[in-house]
Amino acid sequence: MAGPGPIVIIGAGQAGAWVAATLREEGFDGSLTLVGDEGHVPYERPPLSKEVLAGDQPVETTHMHDRAFYDEKNIDLRLGIAAQAIDLEGRLVSLSDGAALPYDKLVIATGARARRLDVPGADLAGVHTLRGIDDMAAIRGDLGGGAHAVIIGGGYIGLEVAATARKLGCRVTVLEALDRVMNRVVAPEVGEIYAETHRQNSVELRLGVGVAGFEGDERATRVRLADGSTLDGDAFIVGVGALPNVELAAAAGLAVDNGIVVDEFGRTSDGHVVAAGDVSNHPNPILGRRIRLESWQNAQNQAITAARALLGETEPYGEVPWFWSTQYDLNLQMVGLPEAWDALVWRGDVGEKKFSVFYLADGVMVGANCINSARDVRPARTFIADKRIVDPAALADTGTQLKKLL
Repeated sequence: MAGPGPIVIIGAGQAGAWVAATLREEGFDGSLTLVGDEGHVPYERPPLSKEVLAGDQPVETTHMHDRAFYDEKNIDLRLGIAAQAIDLEGRLVSLSDGAALPYDKLVIATGARARRLDVPGADLAGVHTLRGIDDMAAIRGDLGGGAHAVIIGGGYIGLEVAATARKLGCRVTVLEALDRVMNRVVAPEVGEIYAETHRQNSVELRLGVGVAGFEGDERATRVRLADGSTLDGDAFIVGVGALPNVELAAAAGLAVDNGIVVDEFGRTSDGHVVAAGDVSNHPNPILGRRIRLESWQNAQNQAITAARALLGETEPYGEVPWFWSTQYDLNLQMVGLPEAWDALVWRGDVGEKKFSVFYLADGVMVGANCINSARDVRPARTFIADKRIVDPAALADTGTQLKKLL
């Protein structure tokens, strides 16, 4: 098909792979190069803290496609190679192996990296973050033989690893600086349900505890807390959020603000460059504000929009955010991104571990947590997208089908 000249994609993660596959599916037959600094074919990250870490699934199940797919689609997949600089004026990407790739259109899908603690000893062996396959393998190697796993951070990644470590027979302690777990993603009442679930599974939760550093010779053997006390451990997993990989874009002169600033089509401040996935800061028309999402849904669907924009299609990206987390026998699906609410409506049986919690602001649904209640997810997304006022009594009544309220 007629279209742009050479397209280069920086970042061979989920978003980058979706851009490449979409371009070929939409008929683009020009030069297409996908560059990634990891040595693995593009893969999906969510199972790394759960099924793959537990050993229930082989790592290959995370691969989006095998190597043959990229060969068949004539996608020049360059792995283990980092992009080092972008020349916007000359439309050139410099790589760590000395190569320079000219482009007509450029895609930046560099994702995010795990935030590290800026404390003494954070670089010792045995102090881990979890972002990629190699991280997972290193953690898995330290969780054998009834090891004591000390997890810093009570967000959903930290708690997923905690649940997996308990499944592997480890002793687990979670250290959280705030006074509750899952602070960024759920209401305090929901967070307390998860805290109690972990306690029931013999996880020691220590809340309101800061970390001052790690101690050990070549390998960390203890963590020093802000109050001066110490805690011995065999593996230390830090899960305190992520930072967008914006350095290349910023150095090139692209607009950056908690991610690469893009419009509703993924277009950056340069007309030849788009960005997608965890690294992008994009407008969400449903929420009425700009957001940066670290989610499977966004990595896929925004990438598809950005790929089509490169080919001249202008269908804006804007969806109700959706996330999920599995811990023990609790499957949580989070819908929306509520910043504030004035009422919580509970539906179902908390004791039976099958319920939903709806977040309302002035009667309008702005978020939902569906725990083992997958059928509530779709109606909740529709309520949030439509910004409609919903009857709290009907929401709470399990005898009322939510789809009938649409």
